[in-house]
Amino acid sequence: MSKHMYSTANLTDKELKEQGNRLFSLRRYEDAMNLYTKAIIKNPSVSTYFTNRALCHLKMKRWEATCQDCRRALDIDNNQVKGHFFLGQALVEQEYYDEAIKHLHRASDLAREQKLNFGDDIAAQVRIARKRRWNLQEEKRIAQEIELQSYLNRLINEDMQRRIESLKLGSPSDEESSLSVAKIEEESNNYSSELNNLFAKVDDRRRKREVPDYLCGKISFEILNEPVITPSGITYERKDIEEHLERVGHFDPVTRVKLTADQLIPNFTMKEVVDAFLQENEWALDY
Repeated sequence: MSKHMYSTANLTDKELKEQGNRLFSLRRYEDAMNLYTKAIIKNPSVSTYFTNRALCHLKMKRWEATCQDCRRALDIDNNQVKGHFFLGQALVEQEYYDEAIKHLHRASDLAREQKLNFGDDIAAQVRIARKRRWNLQEEKRIAQEIELQSYLNRLINEDMQRRIESLKLGSPSDEESSLSVAKIEEESNNYSSELNNLFAKVDDRRRKREVPDYLCGKISFEILNEPVITPSGITYERKDIEEHLERVGHFDPVTRVKLTADQLIPNFTMKEVVDAFLQENEWALDY
């Protein structure tokens, strides 16, 4: 047994947590998790013990266990940023994208309100969740289009076979029959060709579509509509950054540098880039 793990019975819950933190920093996640568990047994009312253990589960890709510990932490303190943050990440891995985005947005809002600096970590996870949700919707759409194309081609072929059978039942001469069959086959082939060409024209829609991160606001994560830039060089959506300055405090959410509304400058270059992108990619309005 590791010397780090001996004689923990006499340690307080805080001391157990601190030892767990040391082991976590050494990437000994299983050992750290065991110490957090002992801390929880001694004092199950501290939400951070659950989020510490949840992070161990997260590192070991135990998504369900991560969710369980995060939910227990949030039952104790629903304003726990890490509880929402880790839960959101685990839910993304389980493909529960809507719920994941809800918790990640909550983590982002709470971090701003509590003036905690997570840098771009939460925003990056929101972007990952949104992209994966979008890609899942794209895959379904592509499958539906392919299924529709196959179905329509099958109908054209069935119609051709029906017309040929009907022609044969009419008992025309062999020469007339062969000419008519050729004409029916030609018409059907033309229909199929036109149909496939039509789907080919929209084939660019079948490719993966993605809005670049730099076109999205760092607070709302939506496509920028009225971009403004701060003295730190960070671009935000105007209404989002103004709301942040009013509700949370006069500082840049990313760099934490002091910031007031009169320092915001319209980012016309970014606006042109966004407009050009939307002109060529109207689907992005639903992104």
